[in-house]
Amino acid sequence: MRQAGRYLPEYHEAKGNRDFFECCRDPEVATEITLQPVRRFAGLIDAAIIFSDILVIPQAMGMTVEMVEKKGPHFPNPLQNPDDGQYGQVLAKNVDVAAELGYVYDAITLTRQKLEGQVPLIGFCGAPWTLFCYMVEGGGTKLFAQVKTWIYKYPEESKKLLAKIADICVDHLALQVKAGAQV
Repeated sequence: MRQAGRYLPEYHEAKGNRDFFECCRDPEVATEITLQPVRRFAGLIDAAIIFSDILVIPQAMGMTVEMVEKKGPHFPNPLQNPDDGQYGQVLAKNVDVAAELGYVYDAITLTRQKLEGQVPLIGFCGAPWTLFCYMVEGGGTKLFAQVKTWIYKYPEESKKLLAKIADICVDHLALQVKAGAQV
């Protein structure tokens, strides 16, 4: 199941010159992209999935994430080790989830209004382990070599970061429901 029809011409029109995450951060654009498959395939779509990305969580935690065309997500500065400076910053940052990710909740509320009950709206969030893998690996991987090494070398630091990510994920999911996500 895909959240948006990136293959559709109307997606590219709505996206314009914006990068992927700019589209996620603009509630109007995210709403439009969410609604496109529902409109195009009227009666054939069981639900709409909010246009967003699991990696908004590491962004809210202060990490830089880029979406590289035809390659996928990329962290220019992934976590190297607990002493790299970034680990401490990410762990110490007090993440106000409602403020940092408010654009997601605004998009959900707007999308629910525009759906007018046609289909349910699905929200989502990446699992803490998945997000941790991206934050350490710097992108997608099949082997998970870096993150496996990380958790064995730094078990306590891994637990602390996974717990922080989990807390943010719980808040993010609860706020999506509060904003109007039905699933």
